[in-house]
Amino acid sequence: MIPYPYINPIAFSIGPFNIFGKTIGPFSARWYGIAYALGFLIGYFYIKHRIKISSYFKNKTIADDLIFYSIIGVIVGGRLGYVLIYNLAYYMSHPLRIFYVWQGGMSFHGALIGLVVVGLYVTKKYNVRFYKLADEVAVIAPVGIFFGRIANFINDELWGRPSNLPWAIAFPRGGYIPRQPSQLYEALFEGLILFLILYFSRDKLIKKEGFLFWLFVLLYGIFRFFVEFTREPDPQIGFILGLTMGQWLCLAMIVTATIFFIVLRRKWKNAA
Repeated sequence: MIPYPYINPIAFSIGPFNIFGKTIGPFSARWYGIAYALGFLIGYFYIKHRIKISSYFKNKTIADDLIFYSIIGVIVGGRLGYVLIYNLAYYMSHPLRIFYVWQGGMSFHGALIGLVVVGLYVTKKYNVRFYKLADEVAVIAPVGIFFGRIANFINDELWGRPSNLPWAIAFPRGGYIPRQPSQLYEALFEGLILFLILYFSRDKLIKKEGFLFWLFVLLYGIFRFFVEFTREPDPQIGFILGLTMGQWLCLAMIVTATIFFIVLRRKWKNAA
């Protein structure tokens, strides 16, 4: 067993300040928010570079619009997804807590839907094809997932199931019971490994519109489905027919991606 390496979820604080005789602050920056900011920042510079060197995107300002609306899409979609899918009864009783995003509680699947909606809006606004932009975003998206899962670890949340493995960690909020560090597994597979696969296959597959996007959906679904066997199910939901809610949602991703691979394979064959 490994002791939990406690890291203060607050990275740093500024203040308090005395302004006109009133004390304001302190203002705190949490690792959870910094993780999201890093993901968006890296994604922005990557997409901006890809659009700059692309002959397809005539209006290069699309990157600025995309990142702005993506922030909204991820936060609103991720939060609403968590509220509606994972804990609706609680938030119906405490509606104001829906806005307490700094306390955690974001759904990847909700964030993905939010990003798709944003992508459809931006591509329509700039009159470009959805997959042209979605393929580029799909390559860099795992970087944000990586930082998000590390933030989950720092926040002492979404820990794994009890385990006797030598690298099991006794999470304080998990009752100091040795548990699988499932957040780190997810950071590795859904973040780092998924990024490497998409990045190094990008140049070969980029001409097949939609391939990288659906490959991202498929592989994320597969990786998370199996990692979730090590993750503690949400206590308010538990298991559904032996699987977690996350696993059922990942199965939906796998099935949907497979269908689109079949539907689009003729188009990709002609593009090869």
